[in-house]
Amino acid sequence: MGETAIVTGAARGIGLATTKLFLAEGRRVVMVDNDAEELARAATGLEGATALPCDVSDPDAVAGLAEGLSGTRIDALVNNAGLADFGPIEETDFTRWRAVMATNLDGVFLMSQAFTPALKATRGAIVNIASISALRASTLRVAYGTSKAGVAHLTQQQAVELGEYGIRVNCVCPGPVRTKLAMAVHTQDIIDAYHDAIPLNRYGRETEIAEAIAWLCSEKASFVTGQRLAVDGGFEATGIGLPALRG
Repeated sequence: MGETAIVTGAARGIGLATTKLFLAEGRRVVMVDNDAEELARAATGLEGATALPCDVSDPDAVAGLAEGLSGTRIDALVNNAGLADFGPIEETDFTRWRAVMATNLDGVFLMSQAFTPALKATRGAIVNIASISALRASTLRVAYGTSKAGVAHLTQQQAVELGEYGIRVNCVCPGPVRTKLAMAVHTQDIIDAYHDAIPLNRYGRETEIAEAIAWLCSEKASFVTGQRLAVDGGFEATGIGLPALRG
C-alpha cells in the first residue's frame, strides 16, 4: 500500500494542508479529527485519504483508533490537533486549563504512545505541532503557551528514547499563520503589529507549514531528530524588537 501517515486535526487548517501535500507525494493518509462532520467534508474527494473521527484527548478513543489500524503500515504520525483558548490568567479557570492541556499535550502523548509499536516496525517519524508560543511567552496564553512548551519538551523526550528504534521525532513551531480563524479574530491593529514584528513582513501560509512537516517526515531529514523548527518568518529572532526603527 505504500507509505501511510496519520494526521490529527486534519479537518481544517495546517492539518488539512499537510494531508493534501502527503497525498500529492503519493502517501496514503489517515485523517483524524474530533469534528466528525467537518472531517467528512474535508475528506470528500481526497483519493487515498481515510477519515476516522477520534478525540485524541480520550485514552479509550485513541486505543480504539490504534486497534482499528493495527493491520496498517504507519510510516509517519503528525500530532497537529490542538485547542486554542486565549485569556487572562485570572480568567483561566481550571476547567479551561485542563481542556487545553488534554488536547494539546495529553493528545500528543497518547497518540505517540499508541502508535509507537507501528512506527518501530517502519522506523517511522513523528512530527509534533507546537507553536511559536512554545518558544516565547505572550499575553493571554498561559494555558496555550504552557501546553505548547510541554509539546516541545515532550518531543525531545520522545526523540531521546525512541531514537534507538529508528524513530525520528521533531517539533514544528508555527508562527502567525493566515488561517480563516486567525483572519476572523485578528483586528487590523494586530495584523499591522505582526507585520512589523515579523522580518518577512507577513503571515505564513498553511502550505508553508505543511512543507516543513512533510520534509521532517521524509528521508531527506533522515538524520534530523529532537529538533524544534520555528516556521515563523523570523518572528522568534526579532525578540522584543523596535518596529519604529524599521522601514
